[in-house]
Amino acid sequence: MSPLRAAIIPVTPFRQNTSLIWCEKTMRGAFVDPGGEIPRLMDAVKQTGVTVEKILLTHGHLDHAGAAAEISETLSIPIEGPHRDEDFLLAKLEASAAKYGFQGARNCTPTRWLDDGDQVTVGEIVFEVVHCPGHTPGHVVFVQKEARIAFVGDVLFKGSIGRTDLERGSFDSLIHAIRKKLFPLGDDIQFVSGHGDMSTFGWERKCNPYVADFAVDDDDLEAPHDNRA
Repeated sequence: MSPLRAAIIPVTPFRQNTSLIWCEKTMRGAFVDPGGEIPRLMDAVKQTGVTVEKILLTHGHLDHAGAAAEISETLSIPIEGPHRDEDFLLAKLEASAAKYGFQGARNCTPTRWLDDGDQVTVGEIVFEVVHCPGHTPGHVVFVQKEARIAFVGDVLFKGSIGRTDLERGSFDSLIHAIRKKLFPLGDDIQFVSGHGDMSTFGWERKCNPYVADFAVDDDDLEAPHDNRA
């Protein structure tokens, strides 16, 4: 049995799924996408008895990264991820917060930028990093192959996909990433999305109207491209 454990904590008015993940052997853990409501997140830490050792970011949108800088500073822990192409979003978190009426969000710069094929650790657990551009250019996904679970941010949802109409989004790149990089990892992999319920790659490959086998001809997929406005 995998030592990976997780608690999903919806936060902010966007109901973004922050995940507290930890290694049961070491009780060392990480926040994935701490978007806000820090007291709620820290209460989860207290309840589980986890020692948080880092923050993992899938991408740079406000509801996923707004609380990262403060938690990093308070706990003296590093921020790992996303890909460097998210720097333009992380540098304007405070401006985005003012626009949407969020409180306490701060701009941040990760301790470590991540690339496709990198690994991150949480306790003794190793996650593979998959660069999945499209919703944003530097979006990454964290995959734990032994536990057969992935934390996908806003790449893929149960029955839907991430928006691509935001700054530097790309529909073609997103579909390519899901079909060519995530689905080949296995139908049995469960995933935690940035919003909403969990699902599996197999269910989405069968039923999702945007990326199912019946909806996409893989021969027509183009390699991802950077949509720089």
